[in-house]
Amino acid sequence: MASYSISAHAAVLPGKDTPVPATLTITNGKITAIAEGVDEGADVVVAEPKVLLPGLVDAHVHLNQPGRTTWEGFATGTAAAVAGGVTTIIDMPLNSIPPTTTLEGLAEKRAAALETGVKCDVGFWGGIVPGNADQLVPLLEQGVKGFKCFLINSGVDEFRHVEESDLVIACDALAAANTNALVLFHAELEKHAHEGAEPSHESPDAYSTFLASRPESLETDALALILSLARRYPTLRFHIVHLSAAEALPAIRAARSGADGGSPVANLTVETCFHYLTLRAEDIPANATQFKCCPPIRDETNRLAIVDAVLDGTIDFVVSDHSPCTPELKKGDFMSAWGGISGLGFGLPLLHTQLAGKVTLPRLVHLLATAQARQVGLDKTKGSIQVGGDADLVIFDPTTEYSLSEHDLFFKNKLSPYLGRKLVGRVERTILRGEAVYVADKGHMGVSGVLV
Repeated sequence: MASYSISAHAAVLPGKDTPVPATLTITNGKITAIAEGVDEGADVVVAEPKVLLPGLVDAHVHLNQPGRTTWEGFATGTAAAVAGGVTTIIDMPLNSIPPTTTLEGLAEKRAAALETGVKCDVGFWGGIVPGNADQLVPLLEQGVKGFKCFLINSGVDEFRHVEESDLVIACDALAAANTNALVLFHAELEKHAHEGAEPSHESPDAYSTFLASRPESLETDALALILSLARRYPTLRFHIVHLSAAEALPAIRAARSGADGGSPVANLTVETCFHYLTLRAEDIPANATQFKCCPPIRDETNRLAIVDAVLDGTIDFVVSDHSPCTPELKKGDFMSAWGGISGLGFGLPLLHTQLAGKVTLPRLVHLLATAQARQVGLDKTKGSIQVGGDADLVIFDPTTEYSLSEHDLFFKNKLSPYLGRKLVGRVERTILRGEAVYVADKGHMGVSGVLV
C-alpha cells in the first residue's frame, strides 16, 4: 500500500484533553508520523465539525459462530462493528457451538472466522467451565485474551457455570504457570436471594417481574467471591463484565483503596454496557423483550449512579455486550424470552448523546478504545492514534442528528431496544489499517480484517 497523508482540523490524540489539529502519515497500514497542525494539501482532509478518532474496540461481543449462526455470524457482526467505528472486537466463548473452552473449540472458531471472512479485526476470549483447567494455559499460548466464566446459569447447556472450587482449580493452574491471566466474571451469584422463596405470582408480561427475579444482591454476592479471589491470587487479573448494580460500587471502591480492611485490590477492573447507561426500567413496556438482558436494566436512580461511576473512573470502560438471537427467541414474555441486547456499533453515538456535557470526546475514546485495547494487550497497535500503531481510524461527525432505524442495523437480526432512539453523532468513515472499510453514503468497502 502506498504512503498517504490524512490531516484533521480536530483529532483525538493521546495526552490531549481536547481534539487538536494534526496530520498523519500512513504507510503500509501503519501510522508512521504525526505532525501538529493542518496540511490542507494532504491526501485526505477532515474538516470541522468532523473529528478524527482512533478505531474503537469492543471487548464484549457474542458472534455465535459456529453453531448458532442464525443468531449472528462473523460477517454480519463485523459489518455492524465497522459501521459504528469499531475496528477491533473480542468474541466471547459462548454462545457458539462448540464454545471456546478447549483448543479444538478455538480452532473451530478461528476456522469459521477465516472461512466466512471478517470486516474488522477479531480476537477471542476463552472460557472457564468445570473440568477444563488443563486447557487454560494452552489456550493462552494460542492467543486467547483471557477467560470468561459464569457464576450463575449461562443460559446455554454447553457452557456450564462454575463453583468456587472450580475457580480455585483454574486459578491455581494459571498462577502456577506465571501467566498473569485475565479472568472475567459474569458476576451474578445466587448465594442468598430467593432461598426457599415462593414462585412469583406477578405477571410475566411486566418488566418489573423479571427485574425482581435478578436483584442487586446477586451481583454483590458475586463481588464478595471475586474480591476474595483477587486477594488470594495477586498475580492474576480479574474483571467484572457488564456491571449493572449500583449497590456493588461502594464495595469496589473500598476494596481498591483497602478501606474494607483488606489489602488494596489493584488487580480488579470493571466494565458496564451502553444499555445500563442509556436505558431505564421505568420506560420498558410490557412484553418489550428486546430490553431483556442479564443482569437487568435497572431504575433511573441506579442508572445515574452507574453513570457517575463511569465518570469518576470506578468503572474502567464501556462495552456493547452484543448478545443477539433470532426473533422467535424474543417472542413471549419477560420470563421466557432469551435475554440479550443487540447493540454492536452504537456505542459512540449513544454515549455522545446520553453523556453530552459530561464527557469530552477524548474521554469517550478512552472508554471505547484505549482502555479496552490495554485490557486485552493490544495497546501497542490499537486504541489510540500513535506512531507505529495500526492506521485504524474513524471520521466522526458529532453534530449529525437522526433517529436510529433498521437501515442503520447491520447485524443479522434487526432487533434492538435502540430502534427509534434519537441520536446526535454519526460515523462517516471507518478506516482499517489505512483502508476505508465503511463509508456512510456508500456502505461497506470490501476490506478484510484479521484475527488478532
